[in-house]
Amino acid sequence: MNKNIIRSITVIAVLFCLLWLIGLGTAVGEYYVGKPETIPQKNTVSKVVENKKGLTIVALGDSLTRGTGDETGKGYVGVLIDEIKEKTKGPVQLSNLGIKGQTSDQLRNLVEQTEIQRQIKEADTVVMTIGGNDLFRGGQGLTDFESEEIAEIEEKYLDNLKFIFEKIRKNNSKANVFFIGLYNPFIELDQGKEMSKVVRFWNYDSAEVSAAYPKIVFVPTFDLFELKVNDYLYSDKFHPNTKGYRLIAERVASLLTW
Repeated sequence: MNKNIIRSITVIAVLFCLLWLIGLGTAVGEYYVGKPETIPQKNTVSKVVENKKGLTIVALGDSLTRGTGDETGKGYVGVLIDEIKEKTKGPVQLSNLGIKGQTSDQLRNLVEQTEIQRQIKEADTVVMTIGGNDLFRGGQGLTDFESEEIAEIEEKYLDNLKFIFEKIRKNNSKANVFFIGLYNPFIELDQGKEMSKVVRFWNYDSAEVSAAYPKIVFVPTFDLFELKVNDYLYSDKFHPNTKGYRLIAERVASLLTW
């Protein structure tokens, strides 16, 4: 066979192989993008890599920390970052470690991971949401909130909360920690008033646990949603919408020392 033909066939074969590898890499990349099982990596919100003179924020928690329901994709964390950058005019670095559906059990396991502890150690401020999935459990909380089981669930949640706070303080004794309380998305349902009593009770106990640790501040949100809850909820009638997240962000921002 002519050497030129062999050479041409070889080149074509190599090109097809490269194209196949590129296609495979793209497909694998698309498959893994956004999987909730993975730990979100550090997201630099400023072009400045060295952030020694700026502010480093670590966000922990559930879907509220991820911003589920916000059409802009920012959530309260993103709005808070915008507020901080506007006020300080300095670089801000964010690690959003929130995971949709996360419970206090799962966050307890997360803060034991070496990489998470490293990021907490570097933080100037920690913001956190947790407890909604423990209490509401995808709506099940509406049916069993008067049972004895709910007391056991809260006891376990509070134990997890103490463990999480202790881990944060062990790795970082100086950062301000803002723990965002629960609101009642079901307040206008038939069981809404009774559910509100449970939510307020959980918030009270959560605030008491927070107060036992230095520089951990409980941030109430119940009152923000109480009168016009449907105005501030996403179409799923559970997560905040853009306006709801802005209310939460403004409440946290009001507590920051500029």
